[in-house]
Amino acid sequence: MLEALKVRNFALMDTLSLTFEPGFNVLTGETGAGKSILVGALSFLLGAKADPASIRAGAEEAEVSAVVSLTKPQGEIWAWLAAQGISPEEGRLIVRRTMKTTGRGAIYIQETPVSRGALAECMALLFDLHGQHTHESLLKKETHRKYLDRFAGLEEASEAFHQVFLTWEAKKRDLAHVSTRNQERVMRLDLLHYAVEEITQAAPQIGEIPALEEEARRLGDFEKLAGVVQSLGSLLCDDEGSILSLSRRMRGFMENAALIDRSLAPLGQRLEDWYYETEDMAQAFRKYRDALRYDPERLEAVQARLALLYRLRKKYGGDEAAIQAYRAKAEAELEALSDAEAGERDLVLAIARLETDLASRSKGLSEQRIVSAQGLQDKITAILGLLGMPKTRFSVSLITAEVEDTRYRPWGMDEVEFCIAPNAGEPVKELSRIASGGELSRIMLAIKTVLSDADARETLVFDEIDTGIGGEVALAVGEYLARVGRYKQILCVTHLASIAVRAYNHLRVEKGHQAGRTVTRVAALGGEERRKEIARMLAGDAGPVALAHADALLVKYRNGVRDGERD
Repeated sequence: MLEALKVRNFALMDTLSLTFEPGFNVLTGETGAGKSILVGALSFLLGAKADPASIRAGAEEAEVSAVVSLTKPQGEIWAWLAAQGISPEEGRLIVRRTMKTTGRGAIYIQETPVSRGALAECMALLFDLHGQHTHESLLKKETHRKYLDRFAGLEEASEAFHQVFLTWEAKKRDLAHVSTRNQERVMRLDLLHYAVEEITQAAPQIGEIPALEEEARRLGDFEKLAGVVQSLGSLLCDDEGSILSLSRRMRGFMENAALIDRSLAPLGQRLEDWYYETEDMAQAFRKYRDALRYDPERLEAVQARLALLYRLRKKYGGDEAAIQAYRAKAEAELEALSDAEAGERDLVLAIARLETDLASRSKGLSEQRIVSAQGLQDKITAILGLLGMPKTRFSVSLITAEVEDTRYRPWGMDEVEFCIAPNAGEPVKELSRIASGGELSRIMLAIKTVLSDADARETLVFDEIDTGIGGEVALAVGEYLARVGRYKQILCVTHLASIAVRAYNHLRVEKGHQAGRTVTRVAALGGEERRKEIARMLAGDAGPVALAHADALLVKYRNGVRDGERD
């Protein structure tokens, strides 16, 4: 329950402090006085998105804080607080939120800083706020499903289904993407298989191309090479005047000379080394020459091998190392594509498992929704009777797909729609087709109160729930709000005296001026001040007729409680 609210530098409010009572509280005032601004400040505290434009002109920071009492010793709110490590003090929470012109701010529950999302979660367990245009959401069928699930206690189960549904949708998109690329993948697989096989069969070795090119040149110019080798042989070792023959003779002469002059010994040693080197070279040359053969088949094989390697080099890289690297890369891609093929099979299996899970979950949701739909429509129909719609029949329509139909909706197999028959004997029709603004407001009031019975929210906030109503209907709405106020705290912004007169606590919002600036003030009314406010709401002024009418209402409802109403 909201006990106290403090507002600082929010819109037209400089410093505002007000208290609320258990039961039915109303806020009234002239149009434009700031009633909706006050509701906006409360919305900000409940987790609405911050808007720096709401900070009072000239101020650097706005702040809204509240004291909230937890009248029940257990429930979801207590479990939530325990999970956050937050401890109420004497069953009360102090909630505070600030907002700076820079867009930054701070949020505290007790002394614990929390995020905006956490604030919204916490406050949603305590408050249900109905804004000026909330009743318009009744025209959206998705809202109908949400209300039914909340009434049935299926919000968690429905959200769990939704998460499975999102996973299922994502898997299906992945499979469609894989299938679309399947032909492309098959073509790529064929290309890679061919490349790996071609390179593997060729088995190029590092440095092979230069060696083969050298061999090809040798075999291709064999005749010229043979002639040169023959000439070299004559000069090196074959003829009488060859280098080897001359070096042998010179060696003998040098040995004889060194016997006569020992100073020639070093030169003799060098000449002897030269002779042995020449002899070794001649031996190696003879071996080369003896092995030299013209082999046209080998030349053809070398040329064919080079042609193959040149083709591979052109297709896969600049040299043998690049060709080998291409094969390694192709093998890795083949493995990845093979894994993708296995992944496609896994996707098909995963989708089948998810569809089985969705079928089971959606069937359970449908069964519970069917049961709860009857209870919800009965309760709302009964309340509408109290709200001046005694002949109205409210219906919750469910269109459920077959379990075998895998075209699931995001929240199950059911399409939920609220319908009404405003007059006896008429068939029910969609709200969007026949409900007026006043009827929508009362239907929303009925829904909100029914749902509040189904959960632990202790405070209901209605910003101009009286849209589109008046006369006897307004009397019925006021009576009903007072009745709900016996077990819930109601905060209601209204323009209708027939509703305001029922309140246990009456607050008036008005504009004033201070130091040349417009400010919004809120005052608790009692006695003569409340009498004048009710008269103003009835006739626009506090003249004798209006005051007499206000007195009659106040006497009739005894300051908000009709005889026998309060327990």
